[in-house]
Amino acid sequence: MICVAVVIPAYKVKAHLLKVISKVGPEVERIYVVDDACPEGSGKCVQKECSDPRVTVLFHESNQGVGGATLTGFLRAWKDGAHIAVKLDGDEQMDPSLIPVLVRPITEGKADYSKGNRFFSPEFLSKMPSLRLLGNSALSFISKISSGYWRVMDPTNGFLAIETRLLGVLPVDKIDRTYFFESDMLFRLNTVRAVVADVPMRAVYGSETSNLKIWRILIPFTYKHMRCFLKRILYNYVLRDFNLGSVQGFAGVGLTAFGMAFGAAAWRTNADLGRVSPVGTVMVAALPVLVGIQLLLSAINYDILSEPRNPLHLQL
Repeated sequence: MICVAVVIPAYKVKAHLLKVISKVGPEVERIYVVDDACPEGSGKCVQKECSDPRVTVLFHESNQGVGGATLTGFLRAWKDGAHIAVKLDGDEQMDPSLIPVLVRPITEGKADYSKGNRFFSPEFLSKMPSLRLLGNSALSFISKISSGYWRVMDPTNGFLAIETRLLGVLPVDKIDRTYFFESDMLFRLNTVRAVVADVPMRAVYGSETSNLKIWRILIPFTYKHMRCFLKRILYNYVLRDFNLGSVQGFAGVGLTAFGMAFGAAAWRTNADLGRVSPVGTVMVAALPVLVGIQLLLSAINYDILSEPRNPLHLQL
């Protein structure tokens, strides 16, 4: 029988935490509440007021971030013998009744990791704040590029499940501990060729206050996505394998860069001399750019078709 565990990071969610725990159904055998040095004393509150025998409270001496709290719970669940670990936020924005649906792609052997997708249906988006909708749409596209999971949407969705055996092959000590955790997980999963599945879900927005401030994470997220993209290209197209996509990508970048640099230099020289650039010079600049862009498009198509499709945990 498959053992499912739920991990609830607890930081400034004391007002919602007990209600969230009470909604977790009987399909879950273990519940781990990780008090991430919460100033409200969420963990102690659960120990005092919650009588659910499935609940274990873990404490951090210092705040590690939502990713750090989640990983602490995941590793404990794996150690205790759970087959699947589910991350469930403590602010009531996720419906615990959807846990059986969330874990189904893993239990059926179709995926190693599953996550919620609030963008699956227009009806799911009706209550999402406009600014959050716009921000998540942009982040989804950027994440597709950096992670390589082109069919996955809503990368910052924290309602997720993982087959715990993957924790043995992932570089857990390198996974981001901050709000970038979900995006970094996708990048790390791609480097080990794990299969990720999207599960439609409806988000709930109520009186809770988010600890995430857009202006604080905009620049760090951009930098981290660029870093993940460059690492993924290095891992998948140089170190692990050098294939047709590698040739197309590097040739495309080289030709495009050469054409643009040559064209800019020629234009500057001719402008200084007060003359129009010769047709031949224009063609020498334009042709590499056109060919380079075509090669880059082919490389992107190769990358899309290379998305992992064979679940890794079945091979472990």
